[in-house]
Amino acid sequence: MLALMATTLVVGCAGCDRNANKSSSTKATSVVLTLAGKPFNVEIAASNANRQLGLMYRKSLPADAGMVFVFKREEPLSFWMRNTEIPLDIVYLDSAGRVVSIKQMKPFDESGVSSDGPARYAIELNQGTAATIGLKVGDSLQLPPQVSNPPDLEP
Repeated sequence: MLALMATTLVVGCAGCDRNANKSSSTKATSVVLTLAGKPFNVEIAASNANRQLGLMYRKSLPADAGMVFVFKREEPLSFWMRNTEIPLDIVYLDSAGRVVSIKQMKPFDESGVSSDGPARYAIELNQGTAATIGLKVGDSLQLPPQVSNPPDLEP
């Protein structure tokens, strides 16, 4: 069982650099993802570089924006907030797009925030957004092909 650690939009995993910095950023592709009937412009983090950097070093995040982390396989995931000052919700989804868990993450907190079960996707939003829009565990999301099968997906 490989537990993955992520920095808000950064994933530290076997073979990944847990000390990612600003210079390792790669421009992520964006897509509109509908969550609880509301459209969100989310960046897709499917490459190791984009997953490692995540939302680090950002000062703010628009209310209708976020980031979706995509992994090759479904397994327990855990994210952290290294170098991330925006308080966030993290929504874990299984391979079918069903919400496994929704948790809150505190700025700069390096303790792991784990999924409550195997997940293939993690969506980061401004803290409180999931509750405001009524997103809950068990909800199913329709994932666009750019998210379910991104061309730059790395292990």
